[in-house]
Amino acid sequence: MSVPAIDTKRRALGKGLDSLLPRIQPSTPAEAEGGQPREIPLELIDQNPFQTRSQVNPEQLSELAASIAANGVVQPVLVRPLAGGRFQLIAGERRWRASQIAGKKTVPAILRQVSDEQAMEITIVENLQRTDLNPMEQARAFERLSREFHMTQEQMAHRTGKDRATVSNFIRLLKLPSTVQDRVESGELTFGHARALLAFEHAEEIEKAARRISSLSLSVRQTESYIQGLIDPSRKPNKEPKPAPPVDANVRDAQERLQRTLGLKVTVEDHSGHGKVIIEYARLEDFDALMERFGVK
Repeated sequence: MSVPAIDTKRRALGKGLDSLLPRIQPSTPAEAEGGQPREIPLELIDQNPFQTRSQVNPEQLSELAASIAANGVVQPVLVRPLAGGRFQLIAGERRWRASQIAGKKTVPAILRQVSDEQAMEITIVENLQRTDLNPMEQARAFERLSREFHMTQEQMAHRTGKDRATVSNFIRLLKLPSTVQDRVESGELTFGHARALLAFEHAEEIEKAARRISSLSLSVRQTESYIQGLIDPSRKPNKEPKPAPPVDANVRDAQERLQRTLGLKVTVEDHSGHGKVIIEYARLEDFDALMERFGVK
């Protein structure tokens, strides 16, 4: 994986949750300590209706539950007060779910008074900063901000730390046929594959190309070349792309787990216990997120 120079001005860091979270006015001295967390019964917390993540890895959730059972919740969840003494989750759904699995009765939570729009915005920003939304989840989140809160692409880009073109490219993914969206959501196709497929005008062409790209395990670059050849036969390469060689079941499992964890296309080339891991990214934000996940400053 070649490493380009990092332009720090282009990092998608977002605004940060604290800047989006006006503090609730304290009603008791205990709540006046700079937003200190308080223990709230799990049964009084309602699920976040604005949650953008549709898939949660069961293994990772179980691991988090085991950690919480042993060490408690390290980072408090964020909630907003509702009528009748209940609360609504704003951020921290995995911690909330894992606490239930761990058999906890309460969870440390910080209260904030926010509107529906702010709650949804905070949810999206938190998930985008964690980089664990798949491309289709991000696309639906941006579309929902546009549809329900009438935000422009410029406003969404500003509030989430993305480029306007990036926001536009995510929203365009919703034009893909549902079968292809499913392939993207499962990690079978990456954001780069999906964006290349949008060069076609008809759903049938997109679906046919997507099946072939998946069956041959084409890289993003191979996909772009393949699609260009279909659209303009004069640019068609001399040789058809060949299917990837069979992959050992254990290597395939490790490869799929890496893809789910990183949200990027991963290829593991193993040769009797030695080889290499290739991680593909299609935009600078993906590379920055990868560096942060690996703890590289």
